[in-house]
Amino acid sequence: MTSPQAGFPRARPRRLRRTPSIRALVGETRLGTSDLIWPVFLRDGTDMSEPIASMPGVNRLSVDRVVLAAKRAVDLGIPAICLFPYTDPAVKTELCEEAWNPDNLTNRAIRAIKSAVPDIAVMTDIALDPYNANGHDGIVRDGEIVNDETVEALVRMALAQADSGADILGPSDMMDHRIGAMRDALEAKGHQHVTIMSYSAKYASAFYGPFRDAVGASGALKGDKATYQIDPGNGDEALRMIARDLAEGADMVMVKPGLAYLDICRRVKDRFGVPTFAYQVSGEYAMIRAAAQNGWIDGEKVMMESLLAFKRAGCDGILTYFAPDAARLLNGRA
Repeated sequence: MTSPQAGFPRARPRRLRRTPSIRALVGETRLGTSDLIWPVFLRDGTDMSEPIASMPGVNRLSVDRVVLAAKRAVDLGIPAICLFPYTDPAVKTELCEEAWNPDNLTNRAIRAIKSAVPDIAVMTDIALDPYNANGHDGIVRDGEIVNDETVEALVRMALAQADSGADILGPSDMMDHRIGAMRDALEAKGHQHVTIMSYSAKYASAFYGPFRDAVGASGALKGDKATYQIDPGNGDEALRMIARDLAEGADMVMVKPGLAYLDICRRVKDRFGVPTFAYQVSGEYAMIRAAAQNGWIDGEKVMMESLLAFKRAGCDGILTYFAPDAARLLNGRA
């Protein structure tokens, strides 16, 4: 509804922009530390922090170091951390058995974090690409990413993560019916409390390149992921996928990537009114970092503006590699 406006000079919209305190009173969108989820990358070893060349400022962390990162997140007011493993190529197979190994890198990290930092929410990724000799999110048979066999593997992966203490499972694979299969298995195994944040609207995007470097999937990937991720031109299809996953038992939904799909975020929130998240993916992060390093933009201001855009588009939260830097600024720390 549009309110009636007096004519100039009675109406001077700049009155409400005159000082920081007045702007704060009438601001429509708020960004806080509680809106942030921090994605972190894991690696084997002890006391290891390995830089990722295509993601300046982001490192792969050994389990002991990721526990320290979780403690830092809590200190900054970040409520959740999301784990992504860099898997030794020696244990990657075509059937991806390492994905549900109770002692794989992710499951060890979950247990370590929940033991040392019980108040933080630990989110995980459910997809086979870090463990797949073919680099795909699903099992490959004769060049085809097979759906039903992949779903069976993903269910085993989900149960292993739930057994390890994960709070939020993040299925990012885009296989059909995986949410329903996971939800039924979790209920049957006594994990009724485990939350699912489904990557329901995950697009076949070119923005994922640095992430694939970070988890070691780039070199292994054969072909593309267009047979299971959404065409970037499709908006209605994303809404159908959201509706499907909610009907199958998803608690929260995600749009990925973020900034190029803000219209989808808004449509999802307006249509369904459910907790809606966006992933500010590796390519988005890398572009901002690279431009800032070259002096072409003010990195901190662009970072905060980009995060505010997600909130304005209706998102309840954002997965972002900027989480600790943004939280530091939001907390007024130098």
